[in-house]
Amino acid sequence: MTGGVIYRAISWLGCFAVLVGIGAGCSGSKVTTRASAELPRYTIKTIAVVPFNSIATPQVQDQGESYLSAPPSVRRSDISVSVPSNTEPLRRQTVTVPPYAAEKITQLFWAKLQKKEGLRVLAGGEAARTVASEATTPESVGAAAAQRLKADAALIGQVRVYQERVGSRLGASPPATVGFGVKVVAADGQVLWVGNYYERQRPITEDFMGALHRWGAFVAADELAQYGVDELLKEFPFGTEGAR
Repeated sequence: MTGGVIYRAISWLGCFAVLVGIGAGCSGSKVTTRASAELPRYTIKTIAVVPFNSIATPQVQDQGESYLSAPPSVRRSDISVSVPSNTEPLRRQTVTVPPYAAEKITQLFWAKLQKKEGLRVLAGGEAARTVASEATTPESVGAAAAQRLKADAALIGQVRVYQERVGSRLGASPPATVGFGVKVVAADGQVLWVGNYYERQRPITEDFMGALHRWGAFVAADELAQYGVDELLKEFPFGTEGAR
């Protein structure tokens, strides 16, 4: 009898491992980061958080698949997001990033970065507005804001996708979709680090680990955003984890 119980336990664990492998293979990369080769030359102890902006291009939604694609300009950007390549032909219904999304993501980063030890975090909103007319790119705005605040670097970012789920935690069509990119720009203009997050929540058959992490529920866009910020900051090369 004991042997039968052990056998069933081993069989269950084997099935679980297979499911984990399938889930991992289907879920794709939700978070990607890249550090500059120049990063070791810099010491970053003070960082200004510049308010994020939102992509202005309307995004085309596929009604049949309920899949929200990133616009072509996103795929060409070096603040890019990982998007599935096997999208269905798109129909002509568009949605835009809601106006509150950029502030929401900015606040999430601000709150999390405050907990980093060895890193002083400054509000860069006013400085960014002051230099905006003189700068031509988001990177130059970040660098100029860092200079004005006497910070070592600035965190800048853009919200690419922010679609709320339609439905409940038990079922949603479409599910929530969130995507954003961030950069750390040194005061001299050098891009030191780039991070990207993109996720359209998928059912358990396509993303086993993601569903397991969320107890099988379809979460709201705010919850995906929180997850994305947390996961990106695990790879953040500045400061150390402080008290939670």
